[in-house]
Amino acid sequence: MEFRQVRYFVVVAEELHFGKAAERLMIVQSAVSQQVARLERELGVELFDRSPRRVRLTAAGRAFLPAAREVLAAERRARASVRAFAAGHGAVLRVGTSRGMGERLERVLEALEREVPGTRVELASAPPEVRLRRVAAGEWDAAFVRGELDAPEGVRQIPVWEDELLVALPARHPLARGEAVDLARLADLPLHLTERRNNPPLVDLVLAACRAAGFAPVPGPAHGSLQDTLAAVGTGAPGWTVVYAAAAHQLRSGRVVFLPVRAPSGGLRLPTVLAVRDPGSGPVRALLDACREAARGDLDS
Repeated sequence: MEFRQVRYFVVVAEELHFGKAAERLMIVQSAVSQQVARLERELGVELFDRSPRRVRLTAAGRAFLPAAREVLAAERRARASVRAFAAGHGAVLRVGTSRGMGERLERVLEALEREVPGTRVELASAPPEVRLRRVAAGEWDAAFVRGELDAPEGVRQIPVWEDELLVALPARHPLARGEAVDLARLADLPLHLTERRNNPPLVDLVLAACRAAGFAPVPGPAHGSLQDTLAAVGTGAPGWTVVYAAAAHQLRSGRVVFLPVRAPSGGLRLPTVLAVRDPGSGPVRALLDACREAARGDLDS
């Protein structure tokens, strides 16, 4: 029996809905269903009465629920004792970061300070593949990575949130006057986007959304950095690019406007994971909790 199986069971028991439990746990529904099913096989009983319309606790599930909550409470106490020890001994977290995290990273660090006061965080930047290798080698404790990438053996990628992408347009462009922009209306404007080798998940997401909106974007000139791209867009020449919403407020200027996207898929969002080797270690567990608190802040804002 694993702690995560017990945790998933308790959340499903509280929600009585596997989909809502998955949203609360910030993982896919299939993972919740699989782990609960494994727990049931290990215990030799059915904990839930599943039907197409509703999920209910069985008699065995109702009997198991109080004990399961006690197990999780004991786990929290154990982790808290380790965090208190780590805080008193100057714990250091080495974390790889992604570009464009902006205020999201600030909220994570603030939540971590509340969670484990005194923890020192060393941040470093590197290409996504390098981040994953350094976590695998034990050089870093964790790394933020966007999109779906193949990770080295022993590295777990734990979903923490989804990052929204905004469209950046010249402030003088007619489309910049709205509260949002239909992706299809950008079909005739050059798209300033990094080369795919620099950020495959981002480029694939944007190009797929354009195809779904019925067009292939007009390629714009390549630039060395996002700041250079925004400077070019800000000159007022026709063109657009995308930026992470979490970083938009740090990039604002009077010459560029950032707008949400209306697209057939509902918007542009890229999943972010925290790559770790040992999610149960005290400092890493605290970092995961801080990520979840930061993600909850998105829902409250």
